Amino acid sequence: MVTDISRSLRTAVATGKVKFGVTETMKAVKSGTAKLVVVSENCPDNELLSGNIGVKRYLFPGDNVTLGAACGKPFSISTLVILDQGSSDIMSAL
Repeated sequence: MVTDISRSLRTAVATGKVKFGVTETMKAVKSGTAKLVVVSENCPDNELLSGNIGVKRYLFPGDNVTLGAACGKPFSISTLVILDQGSSDIMSAL
């Protein structure tokens, strides 16, 4: 388990390829480019929260505002998809 998920997310956002939002996440899942889906506890999309999407999924322990802050963004993020982890350890640690 990642001891500091916020740091790992921020590193992935800064050095890798990450897309934000339910629409972008579902596009990446359907196209097969998604490596990891991170979902906030209050994500409005039920399929991402509980459905079998065929990609590794991590339920972030916080709401969308907390997830946005963890990623270093000044806006709320319900879900994000990691396409390339960059120098982050998030893929191996989860």
